[in-house]
Amino acid sequence: MQGSHFTIPFHVTGTLAANVTFIFTAPFDFTIKSVQAVGTNANDGKITLGTTSTADAYLTSSAIGDSSVPVQFSRSSFVGTEYPHIAKDTVVQITVDFDGSSGTATQNLSVVLFCTEG
Repeated sequence: MQGSHFTIPFHVTGTLAANVTFIFTAPFDFTIKSVQAVGTNANDGKITLGTTSTADAYLTSSAIGDSSVPVQFSRSSFVGTEYPHIAKDTVVQITVDFDGSSGTATQNLSVVLFCTEG
């Protein structure tokens, strides 16, 4: 962490054979300022960000980056065009639809949340 800024990274090596879901509990209040998501191949993956009760509460289904070029989701991308504020003890859920059933499955998925405390 640098000052009040920190990152939360996730990575899955190889080709996704199914959707992947990352779940964690917020250890303190924080605000998500940006999300980046990418696969190393030309893929049809989609990301949602929310809670275990509302999977797309913060970011509705959006295409991730292709060929090692991340897509960045910022304030205008989030639901309500507001930075998501995550309260302490909220169970956060990130889901990536690998989309191998109707398109090209994502390879070497990386997702990074850029956050600030409070």
